[in-house]
Amino acid sequence: MSEATAQKIPVTVLTGYLGAGKTTLLNRILSENHGKKYAVIVNEFGEIGIDNDLIIGADEEVFEMNNGCICCTVRGDLVRIMDGLMKRKGKFDAIIVETTGLADPAPVAQTFFVDEDVQKNARLDAVVTVADAKWLSDRLKDAPEAKNQIAFADVIVLNKTDLVTKAELAEVEARIRAINPYAKLHRTERCAVALADVLDRGAFDLDRILDIEPDFLNAEDHDHDHDHHHHGHDHHDHDHGHGLKHYHDEDMQSLSLKTDKPLDPNVFMPWLQNLVQVEGGKILRSKGILAFHDDDDRYVFQGVHMMLEGNHQRKWKDGEPRESRLVFIGRELPEELIRTGFESCIVS
Repeated sequence: MSEATAQKIPVTVLTGYLGAGKTTLLNRILSENHGKKYAVIVNEFGEIGIDNDLIIGADEEVFEMNNGCICCTVRGDLVRIMDGLMKRKGKFDAIIVETTGLADPAPVAQTFFVDEDVQKNARLDAVVTVADAKWLSDRLKDAPEAKNQIAFADVIVLNKTDLVTKAELAEVEARIRAINPYAKLHRTERCAVALADVLDRGAFDLDRILDIEPDFLNAEDHDHDHDHHHHGHDHHDHDHGHGLKHYHDEDMQSLSLKTDKPLDPNVFMPWLQNLVQVEGGKILRSKGILAFHDDDDRYVFQGVHMMLEGNHQRKWKDGEPRESRLVFIGRELPEELIRTGFESCIVS
């Protein structure tokens, strides 16, 4: 990560449907003896049900916890709260922003792209969605927010797995993967997940989050030999050096592009900017690691709808394949347009 990025406080946006287990996770962050200093921003303190025995001092909006963490409520403007946190003495290891169960995480995530002061001091680290293994399939049918929360996630905590059968679990995971094949998925009971798996993920070190071809997707590739007709198009793509994978749930799709040929930054940057300006309403998340022509540094970006942020991250390592990999997740993605546009950015 570049020096400037490393100085910024990582922010985790925590989302999930009512009753999925966000409170359990938040209480762990606020009470466990993890030796870190976290600030947790919750929408309504009352709803969270944080154990009062843990609170040592409270002014109107900020509650100090006995493990050095603090908790504060948003009664209005997230940017104002963030500014307040940045001015407090002593640095935080991370900030966690909890969104209400019914909300779309986009506006919260966008705060970290928009406000200059916030952007100077904080970076969106990852969107973490807590999902209920038992009820998620129903929620996906009746609640568009639930689908957005899954599509938006970098990390999914699939909780309450002890309440479902193996078959039900497999089914719910398949639903999740159809909406978002790229998130890191943790199966949990009572949100028992290592905090390191949800906090400070370095969403920008996309290799971690975005190992673009998760194992279960690779299963497709292994059966090429048995089923030539079905996967024929894949072969052609690979010959050109860009594989293109495409998954979708009724109205949600994800698209991944890659090439091992260098990209022209003077073509790519304007193309990406224009794409998200025009199609941003349909693109929920975009991310990528880019190998530019004549550039020894990896460039990484992530976006929420129309908003993008990116920077040079680090040098390409010796022996590391210099590939550009991009992912788009959204609704009714203009697949051909994206594909053709991306190919026009390759240095011929």
